[in-house]
Amino acid sequence: MGDAFDPKPFLAGLPNLPGVYRMLGDAGAVLYVGKARDLKKRVSSYFQKTDLSPRIQHMVARIRDIQTTVTRTESEALLLENNLIKGLSPKYNILFRDDKSYPYLLLSGHDFPRLGFFRGTPDKSHRVFGPFPHSLAVRESIQILQKVFRLRTCEDTVFSNRSRPCLLHQIRRCSAPCVGLIGPADYARDAENAALFLDGKDNEMLAGLTSRMETAAANLRFEEAAVYRDQIQALSQVRARQFVESRSSQDVDVIAAVQKGGLACVYLTMVRGGRSLGGRAFFPSQAEDSDPASLLEAFAEQHYAGHPIPAALVLSWEVEGLADTLSEQAGRRVQVIAHPQEERRIWLEMARKNAELALATREGLRENQSHRLAALNEALGESGIARIECFDVSHTMGEATVVSCVVFDNGAMQSSEYRRFNVANPTPGDDYAALRDALGRRYGKLAGGEGKLPDLLLIDGGKGQLHVAVDVLGELGLADLPMLGVAKGVERKAGQEQLFLPGEVEPLRLPPDHPGLHLIQQVRDEAHRFAITGHRARRGKARTRSTLEDIPGVGARRRQKLLQTFGGLRGVVDAGVEELARVEGISRELAERIYRELH
Repeated sequence: MGDAFDPKPFLAGLPNLPGVYRMLGDAGAVLYVGKARDLKKRVSSYFQKTDLSPRIQHMVARIRDIQTTVTRTESEALLLENNLIKGLSPKYNILFRDDKSYPYLLLSGHDFPRLGFFRGTPDKSHRVFGPFPHSLAVRESIQILQKVFRLRTCEDTVFSNRSRPCLLHQIRRCSAPCVGLIGPADYARDAENAALFLDGKDNEMLAGLTSRMETAAANLRFEEAAVYRDQIQALSQVRARQFVESRSSQDVDVIAAVQKGGLACVYLTMVRGGRSLGGRAFFPSQAEDSDPASLLEAFAEQHYAGHPIPAALVLSWEVEGLADTLSEQAGRRVQVIAHPQEERRIWLEMARKNAELALATREGLRENQSHRLAALNEALGESGIARIECFDVSHTMGEATVVSCVVFDNGAMQSSEYRRFNVANPTPGDDYAALRDALGRRYGKLAGGEGKLPDLLLIDGGKGQLHVAVDVLGELGLADLPMLGVAKGVERKAGQEQLFLPGEVEPLRLPPDHPGLHLIQQVRDEAHRFAITGHRARRGKARTRSTLEDIPGVGARRRQKLLQTFGGLRGVVDAGVEELARVEGISRELAERIYRELH
């Protein structure tokens, strides 16, 4: 332990300015990162308040030094704080996983706008709606809009090369603008109605559709009137299914925090244009002994550092100063409501129930995994197995060999710790050489003290693969590491796996309903999935690089013609010899050569 920290001289020199502070422990380890509107007041409060939570008291007792950085504004301090939290993962900060960007629904700026799924920064010529909590919500909205307004979803290369309507037109999901079955004006009106629907202006749009239907019927244009009637009916069905309706079209995020049994969950429900887009659960790490207000504050500050801030937030707990912080960050007034009324109170209650359900599900999974782990320890005669690593090899006749390593720890699969090992120039089908290479690279580093060793090493394979693992780890001085080879049974059915232990002649067979076997199957199947996806990506990358460009007789012009005709490389791959031969400039002989090279 280092010398105790004397805060008095340090606090005396702090400015009354916004900034970020870092609490440091022994050997300069970062314990906590925080932001403040007034550094002097905020940092002093840790040493003056008597009502600090046990978690923060624990942290203060370990402080050996404090570093501060002054910023121009509190908003700037918030951004710096988030960057430091993500980079340092301090022990006493509540940490929310840095997810990928949220998806949006895009309505392109073309003459015939396209509906699409989108992540990232859109071109200014397009309109985007969202964000949505997950991709499923975007795809559901696209399906609704296809059904009601029949807008195209195809890529531009496909759209510009169609000669007849596609299947979507036949099942009444697209009005086929690609072949002129709808004019620009009518299509533009459908696109505008779709935008009104997404903006929550349903009543305005329905009034327009009803008026046009009545006008068409009065002028005896009954087919046109029937189209409007179908749109109105479809929209009415969609509205009836919406579980959140609002008299306001304001964008609102509803956030509830729930804690139970040492676990915490924050549930975010997104309401856009008065319509719920669904929600998602977040499970923070290092949240033990935290309170709901701290959870909500940490979530809001970390989440909105990288995502748009809506006009209003509805929270399940009061968070002091959050409205001012977010308003400064957004450059406009952001309303934060902790005691909502009417419909917003119902939204918050729904978010709270979803948080409780998500937490109960996670708690059940954790208990189940704990039971499986205990059963596996018992079956193997061990007592300390908690972290499991599993290796699997994937290739096609030696091409693009990939060895995957997945990690099970803390009662769950740890995807951030997964690794892939690309094996260069392997002998076709030589799984042993590929496995030897990957194990040497993985555990060579761990044997040197880098990273964390597993308590059990699983190898997807039989005695041969297990012997490779025993040899490699023996050479690295890790022969004592428990190892297990997992081979499929004679009929290759789940539940009939044979488990090979080093030095044992006969395999261990656990009953199909054994919880320990279920855990082994889960980890092994995840390793297999991870290896297959990596192998396909590598193989696809190699083939994309060589396809078409390297086929003798296919130059730039013929390549372009093929891609235009079939709407991209996927279409060329799917085409048969006869279809390829019908393309201008492609002879029967060349078509056969192309087909052979691509398959």
